[in-house]
Amino acid sequence: MPYLYRAPGPQAHPVPKDARITHSSGQSFEQMRQECLQRGTLFEDADFPASNSSLFYSERPQIPFVWKRPGEIVKNPEFILGGATRTDICQGELGDCWLLAAIASLTLNQKALARVIPQDQSFGPGYAGIFHFQFWQHSEWLDVVIDDRLPTFRDRLVFLHSADHNEFWSALLEKAYAKLNGSYEALKGGSAIEAMEDFTGGVAETFQTREAPENFYEILEKALKRGSLLGCFIDTRSAAESEARTPFGLIKGHAYSVTGIDQVSFRGQRIELIRIRNPWGQVEWNGSWSDRMAFKDFKAHFDKVEICNLTPDALEEDAIHKWEVTVHQGSWVRGSTAGGCRNFLDTFWTNPQIKLSLTEKDEGQEECSFLVALMQKDRRKLKRFGANVLTIGYAIYECPDKDEHLNKDFFRYHASRARSKTFINLREVSDRFKLPPGEYILIPSTFEPHQEADFCLRIFSEKKAITRDMDGNVDIDLPEPPKPTPPDQETEEEQRFRALFEQVAGEDMEVTAEELEYVLNAVLQKKKDIKFKKLSLISCKNIISLMDTSGNGKLEFDEFKVFWDKLKQWINLFLRFDADKSGTMSTYELRTALKAAGFQLSSHLLQLIVLRYADEELQLDFDDFLNCLVRLENASRVFQALSTKNKEFIHLNINEFIHLTMNI
Repeated sequence: MPYLYRAPGPQAHPVPKDARITHSSGQSFEQMRQECLQRGTLFEDADFPASNSSLFYSERPQIPFVWKRPGEIVKNPEFILGGATRTDICQGELGDCWLLAAIASLTLNQKALARVIPQDQSFGPGYAGIFHFQFWQHSEWLDVVIDDRLPTFRDRLVFLHSADHNEFWSALLEKAYAKLNGSYEALKGGSAIEAMEDFTGGVAETFQTREAPENFYEILEKALKRGSLLGCFIDTRSAAESEARTPFGLIKGHAYSVTGIDQVSFRGQRIELIRIRNPWGQVEWNGSWSDRMAFKDFKAHFDKVEICNLTPDALEEDAIHKWEVTVHQGSWVRGSTAGGCRNFLDTFWTNPQIKLSLTEKDEGQEECSFLVALMQKDRRKLKRFGANVLTIGYAIYECPDKDEHLNKDFFRYHASRARSKTFINLREVSDRFKLPPGEYILIPSTFEPHQEADFCLRIFSEKKAITRDMDGNVDIDLPEPPKPTPPDQETEEEQRFRALFEQVAGEDMEVTAEELEYVLNAVLQKKKDIKFKKLSLISCKNIISLMDTSGNGKLEFDEFKVFWDKLKQWINLFLRFDADKSGTMSTYELRTALKAAGFQLSSHLLQLIVLRYADEELQLDFDDFLNCLVRLENASRVFQALSTKNKEFIHLNINEFIHLTMNI
């Protein structure tokens, strides 16, 4: 199903103090725990039951899993034994080494660890079979509650476990993260940076080791000192290379965590060393320095390093800055805002557009520093429905003087000023930029058009930057309807209409919706320049609703003449955008067509209109186009009349009012 745009405009970056309750009961962890203690029962989580549906969505378990609580596995279970450390993380029968690498990095930052693993839980006093963990998702913290039933085989945990069989924090953390993403199977395959961001709300950067700056060692050292989470891996060229072992004991396509960096003196030389950890807990580097690897060997054997910065402070700088953050939540919806990249000029301009105003230069600089992070939402959770991670990126253009959604012609003649390094199929794409003060338009997009997803766009700037969604407002400019011409001044065309109208309407010169349907189809079918089957009865009922000034549910001839003038304008408009003369209009042209008719709609309303009126091929025929215009104008005129008479009574904006009155 489509992912509708929900929250236009920038939102305040939340302070991570209170996480949102996510359990279907609406109760907090503490409320549910107390309820269980009062009843003397252990918590059972109906949201993530101890069944195969929580394990897999595309396969059956190959072995008979048995769900057991820690107290049924060992005599004296402990939540955390001797502190949460990287050695508590041993991979089980699930391909989630990327998650385990992130957890190992998390244990190095006690403050971040305490946020993810609240300290108000244990197997001691107050134990009720319920635990909770907190994760960052798309600019907010979520509190995820689980019961402590874990999948086992022969009394051993099947998935993530601690080297000490009495310790269960890591297994329960994995379960909570599986619940967040829909199942354990959803955790198969990924990038450590994804989980690192979910553990911290930080922002990611990726370095290619062979292209890294000369001070790369210092960058990593500074990142670890600042509590950043670090991961690394070796690229694979094919699926056959995945998890292949190199002669030096390294695993290709496998996520490692970077857990330390240091220098030692050896034979009169300073040797730079780096410590990395394999979540398997075995199969390790067999080259020089054993558990610690020489940094030069690290750069030679590993391809990428991922750093999750808790703030976007430039790692090559010593100063710690206070970053300004704005967040935009948006959607790419097929047929209206899923325009694809600049390669697809005809639709690229329909993507969401965010205006970025850089007003203050960096200290002692002539430019403004900022970081843009574009994240596609919930793709891992939607894997069970066939959704894959899309290829995404963004472009930044200098903003012209006009303050409106930029059209196709602008992009035909203007090149981008900056853009993401690449379009790539990762959950998030982020890059740093420096641009002169000024106004810019930022366009997030998928690479291919017509691909649907929700997205979260974060903009970090060293100085205050102002952002605004160019699609967030509705601008309706409807002129007053023209007065009908007197009978003695009617044109030849109007006189022919009068004769047909009299024939159908009778003496009262008023037509019902059924009679209007006959009149309009009789006239329009004689026009050779427009292709359509026929106008529907519902369209004619809407026309009468728009033009009926007497309120009797019928259309008088003078009202019909006013509408006919409007209808001729709308026909010409439709023909303008029916480029191939097929009798249909592409939904991607609808924004411009509606604007020409006096409606500059928000992306949200445009998406709803496309869903309501377009066919499977993203086309509108003339009847749908007419019906849409009539209902838009009717709703807009009602709003204008009410807001003029009852300024204190109308609390909705015109966008919300049209949404309600058009019933879309």
